[in-house]
Amino acid sequence: MRVRRHMPPLGDWRAPAWVDRHRVGRWALYIGSAALVGYLLAFFVLFPAPILRGQQVVPRVIGLSLGDAQHQLASLRLQVQDGGSETDATAPAGTVTWQDPPPGMIAPEGLKVTLVTSSGPSKIPVPDVSGLDATLAQQLVAAAGLTVTQVESVQVPHTPPGVVAMTRPPSASMLAPGAGLVLVVSRGEATIPVPDLLNMSIADARSRLEETGLVLGSVTRRRTADANPGTVVGQTPAAGTLAPAGAIVDIIVARSPQ
Repeated sequence: MRVRRHMPPLGDWRAPAWVDRHRVGRWALYIGSAALVGYLLAFFVLFPAPILRGQQVVPRVIGLSLGDAQHQLASLRLQVQDGGSETDATAPAGTVTWQDPPPGMIAPEGLKVTLVTSSGPSKIPVPDVSGLDATLAQQLVAAAGLTVTQVESVQVPHTPPGVVAMTRPPSASMLAPGAGLVLVVSRGEATIPVPDLLNMSIADARSRLEETGLVLGSVTRRRTADANPGTVVGQTPAAGTLAPAGAIVDIIVARSPQ
C-alpha cells in the first residue's frame, strides 16, 4: 500500500508562526557581511593581487643581495631608490635589510622602492695596550673582540723587555670583529756590548755570552788554514756592537782544512 503525502505548492509555503522573519533577516545580513569581509581580507591581505592594469604587488626582497633585489623589482617594472646602508650584526654586507613600500603592497608600475642594505657588523676600535705586559695586552685584545696574529720583538729605547711598544694597525683604528693585529713587543734597549769571541772555543764563547746576558745562536763550521780547528773565526753581530739583553750571537768555527 502506498502512502501519498500532500505537499503544498512552494508559493503557498509560509514560515511557521514561531519563526521571526525580522530576526532571520538580520542574521542573513550578518552572515553576508562576514562573508564579504572575509573575501576582502583574503583578496587584499592574504592573497593580494592587482586590481587594475599597470599595478604590481611589491615583492619581499629583504634578505636578498642588492643585485638580486634590483633584478626582481626591475622585472616587475618597479624602480629602485638607494636608501643607504646601516650596520647589522647578522646580515652580511650588501644584503637588503629594509624596504619601503613593504612587501604585499599593490603599487603602480614605475613606483620607487627604497632599499636599505647592510654594511656588516659594527667595527671595533683597536685598544691602546702600549706600556702593558705582552700577556695582558693579548688578553685585552681578545676581550675587545679582535685577534693577535703575530708578536714582533724589536729593540725599543727606554722600554723594558716584554712590554708592548705599539700595535699594527695603531690604537683607535677601526677593524671588523675578529680581525687580526700585530703586537710589537720590546726586547729591551741595546745597552750590552757584544764581547770579542775570536779564537775562543765554542764552550768558552757560550760562557762569555751568558755572563754578559747574551745567547749563543747558530754555530757554522768552515774549513780554514789560518786558525786552530774548533776556535771561533767569525761572529755576528761583531764585537763591540750594542745589543739588548737576551740578544742572539751567531759564530763561525774553524775546522780542519782537510
